[in-house]
Amino acid sequence: MSGAFFQNTIAIVYDFDGTLSPQPMQEYTVLPRLGVPPREFWKRVNDEAQATQSDPMLVYMRHILESLERQRIAVKREDFARMARAIEYFPGVSTWFPRLNGYARKRSAGKVKLAHYVISAGQREILEGAAIRRWFRRIYASEYHFNHHGVATFPKLLVTDTLKTQFLFRINKGKESVTESINEHMPEGERPIPFSNMIYVGDGMTDVPSMALTKKNGGHTVAVYPDGEDRDKSTCIKLLEAGRVDFIAPADYRRGSRLSRRVELLLDAIIADIAYRREAHACRAEHRGG
Repeated sequence: MSGAFFQNTIAIVYDFDGTLSPQPMQEYTVLPRLGVPPREFWKRVNDEAQATQSDPMLVYMRHILESLERQRIAVKREDFARMARAIEYFPGVSTWFPRLNGYARKRSAGKVKLAHYVISAGQREILEGAAIRRWFRRIYASEYHFNHHGVATFPKLLVTDTLKTQFLFRINKGKESVTESINEHMPEGERPIPFSNMIYVGDGMTDVPSMALTKKNGGHTVAVYPDGEDRDKSTCIKLLEAGRVDFIAPADYRRGSRLSRRVELLLDAIIADIAYRREAHACRAEHRGG
């Protein structure tokens, strides 16, 4: 490929619930508004999904709308965003993004930049109001349709475990709008963010399709778990043993933590690989036709 080398961006892609925040976002936001105990709500959702062979994500989105309607609560887009102020995060999340951006800039002498993304089965309307929203280039998540009164009426976009993978290809190919087709072949050298420039951060089995796709295509994956939660740690160990992830670590995003050191190590490896490919590209260009 002719022209200047342009694959200088590293994408870090995050799940949200259980990865950046300890609990599902609904448990901090819409469920308290409804006065519904989380355990009761999720049991009702899972029971119906099992009994009717329905997608649990669609069931939970519908149940929220039905509960709002029964209680005559009209929730608009700005209401969902306002609720997001109540979301709690794992230690260090609030300073993680600018710190990593600075780390990559320093280690690459300004030649590599980071782009952060979220791919979540949760609600985009909530995530748009999150305290850390400004650090993400794009958020992919399930969405509601809002009627002419601005009130949520039905799901318009659903993000499931397997559907998450399409958004990885969107990031990879630079076709980031959901209305753009990603089905046409694009040579690897023309893709703005190759999978080798990608780190996927998740927390469990729901992330396996995305982890498997990222790893298969030369990318990197990390699984996190709440410190002290043996069951979640056990799940991450299974992912590590199965080769789904490069590293696992407690969900502690503070400077100097195991997670921080391991992600910085991955960044160092990717930055070195980008430097190699940039120089190889320059070498070929220098001697092309010679």
